[in-house]
Amino acid sequence: MNRRSLLKGGLLTGLGLPFVGIKEVMASPTAGRKKAKNIIMMVSDGMSTGTLNMADIYSNRILGRSSKWLGLYRDNKVARALMDTASASSLVTDSAAASSSWGGGVRVKNGSLNVGINGEKPQPIFQKFKERGKKVGCVTTVPITHATPAGFCVNIDNRGGQDIIAEMYLGLKFDVMMGGGHQYFGAKRPGGNLIPKYLTQGYKIAENRAEMLALDKSKPVLGLFAEDGMPYEVDRLHDQELIKSTPSLAEMTMKAIELMKDHKDGFALQVEGGKVDWAAHSNDLSGLIFDQLAFDEAVGKVIEFAEKDGETLVIITTDHGNSNPGLFYADEANKKFDSLQNFKHSNTWLLGQLNQSFSEQKIIDLIKENQGFEMKPEDVKSLLVHFKDIAQGQLYNESNLPFYEYGKILGKYTDVQWAGMNHTGDYVELAMFGPGSENLKPFVKNYELHNFMLKAAEMPEAFLVKA
Repeated sequence: MNRRSLLKGGLLTGLGLPFVGIKEVMASPTAGRKKAKNIIMMVSDGMSTGTLNMADIYSNRILGRSSKWLGLYRDNKVARALMDTASASSLVTDSAAASSSWGGGVRVKNGSLNVGINGEKPQPIFQKFKERGKKVGCVTTVPITHATPAGFCVNIDNRGGQDIIAEMYLGLKFDVMMGGGHQYFGAKRPGGNLIPKYLTQGYKIAENRAEMLALDKSKPVLGLFAEDGMPYEVDRLHDQELIKSTPSLAEMTMKAIELMKDHKDGFALQVEGGKVDWAAHSNDLSGLIFDQLAFDEAVGKVIEFAEKDGETLVIITTDHGNSNPGLFYADEANKKFDSLQNFKHSNTWLLGQLNQSFSEQKIIDLIKENQGFEMKPEDVKSLLVHFKDIAQGQLYNESNLPFYEYGKILGKYTDVQWAGMNHTGDYVELAMFGPGSENLKPFVKNYELHNFMLKAAEMPEAFLVKA
């Protein structure tokens, strides 16, 4: 592809959203000048703008409706800005430093959770809210001990200490913590099983969808629905057992709101679509788009609640871009992109079913059955070669699957291509709805959201992070 065609097709389409003027960026939200009793921050982790765009295209073309997020733009319901996502150590952040910027109000090095460059430990925002009487909680599709939820909750110099974070949560006694990560709490935990300790501290434990739906407000809640990350949404939707056993992000979100909404001092909730990031790292298109749509479903439910409630500030954003996927220029781009509706499973699921001993025809049949297209024999040969020659060190690829090669091959059949397999330094979308949103500037730095949330909730000035 030459530079001209790249600019014409790839970059502009990958960026996704049309150019807008400053008046459009500074939309007039539905908000009065009053205190935000509740704050809900929604994070589609690792969401490049192309991801937001393609999920909206799919929703419009296949589902016949706008995505909820971009519908808020179309209906001029939110204040909108761009956000600088850098960390203290790099223009390109990781999720720990990104969440810490919001959670602690200062930029920290990549890999750190609320531990500054000189060892300082700012009090995380959910500890502040809890101290002032609010209920607090996190829901996510990755381990609840992962970087994004932990960045609102704890101080630890290494995000990798998830078994330690699980024990730190116990002492904080937050009200609702739900997601994956059972291995960091249960019998498989290296430091010993914490679940009996949580029960002793008065927690209710939910380990499947039915148990989650049955929860009431009488006790704090720990929901653990997978050993590690929860299933990709495209895999969940095509597996009746998973539909029955595993809640969606929207279901977890609305249960968390149900459990906290009647508290007299309000609540603060973080909602993370964490596997959007994992899919981008794996160049997994169906994993990416359907998890973004699952996040978008949660956005719609939260906005419905906030519109009725009138006292809830909703913040919708991402912590950084990842891999910058985009729909590229081609004569059959519409038809190829629409073929995503035939995908029953993620690349992660599919590659996990393959074996190097399979015949080419068996692989072709497996792909056609589960992703709806007929792979050419030469592409099958290339895939098999790369089962033996995979770059080490890819994130979220413990099984050492050929994600890069398969993502590249899929580009021929979907016209979606990727810039890489890691985080990017892009400025990202930031939208707000509800009380306080009228104060959003058109451009912010990530750490500024900490004080923004505290001010919207009219927290004591002593809690503000000084410049």
